Amino acid sequence: MINIDATLDNPFFITAKRLAKLNVLNSKNMKKITLFVAAGVLGILLLSSTYRKAENKYNFSKGTPEVKSMTALAFGPSGVLFIGDSHNSSVFAVEIKDTKKAASAQYDVKNIDVKIAEALGTTKENVSITDMAVNPVSKKLYIAVKSGDGTPVLLTLSGNNELTAVSLKNVNFSSTAVNNPPDATKKDRQGKPLSLMSISDMGFEDGKLLISGLCNKEFSSSFRSVSFPFTGKAEEEATLELFHANHGRFETTSPVRTFAITSIEGKKYVVASYTCTPLVLFPMDELKPGAHVKGRTIAEMGNRNTPSDMIWLKDGNQTFLVMANDNRPAFKVSHEEIAKFQGTLTEKVEGTAGTNFIILPHEKVIQLAKLDENKAVVIQKKTNGDIDLWTSDGKNI
Repeated sequence: MINIDATLDNPFFITAKRLAKLNVLNSKNMKKITLFVAAGVLGILLLSSTYRKAENKYNFSKGTPEVKSMTALAFGPSGVLFIGDSHNSSVFAVEIKDTKKAASAQYDVKNIDVKIAEALGTTKENVSITDMAVNPVSKKLYIAVKSGDGTPVLLTLSGNNELTAVSLKNVNFSSTAVNNPPDATKKDRQGKPLSLMSISDMGFEDGKLLISGLCNKEFSSSFRSVSFPFTGKAEEEATLELFHANHGRFETTSPVRTFAITSIEGKKYVVASYTCTPLVLFPMDELKPGAHVKGRTIAEMGNRNTPSDMIWLKDGNQTFLVMANDNRPAFKVSHEEIAKFQGTLTEKVEGTAGTNFIILPHEKVIQLAKLDENKAVVIQKKTNGDIDLWTSDGKNI
């Protein structure tokens, strides 16, 4: 920001008044230079205003966002961090000012849950990791944590594997409400409020924030596409339907647990997965506000399992969709296999069916985030109960 007073005090910025004192100006020249100086000041004011607009191109305001939960994290343009807050049925876009570019990073932290607890002054039993995301600019890892009393905490892990708390006080931010959230009085089979699933996963694509979750409609499985910068107006959701082959029925009330975006023959699709692990394609051009969209089920990957994350990674010349699961080993399926599967599962099946996929030797991967085109950050619960954070590549996961 330009300090206009400082500019006027600069010895090289000679005002008409100063020249007059030096008796070097006559009345006519005084008027000319006064106009010149006025024009210069106006130019500086306009330039300053342009700088302010550039700094605030995302319609941010300065303050402290009242974040009640951190259900999902995602990064947008210029390192803007999106925080999905199911408790508030809102998403906060925060300028975290982490813009120093890095090509990649390497993470390896044993007992990450213990390290997080120590950083927060508590024990590992009192913390749970709710999501994580890599800043694509700096390659720093951001981890969302819920403390024992429910308080959300945001931490960052740098390349030297040091944890640091991220303050959300007096930051530049904006927010948008999730339209038509689930009724807070309604609960799922486990007795948890359905409102906690108003946001299940997020991603950013083509200038829009994509949000999966539940809404307060008869067909409650929803997908939202919200323009960014936020307009202040909640945008209506599309509702989703799939045939769940393991269950042998069509379903409209189960939330998408995790999703990724891909292109097949020039057309973009949401690749989504649900509890009990069906894999479903939804054409993005059909996911319009107010629409009801039936997906094409291309795989069943096993019941009694909940996928936690999915990302695209490259291994050599191939691109794979990698999925983390809470109860089964991680899976990966090539983009080629997804693209060539033209059918859809419409009959009840036992076990697995549909698109071929590879079972990976990593069980209980509870968090997965893309580090770069070839690497991922993994949080895994080992057989001895330890929770470790490590870096993988396309071959090893």
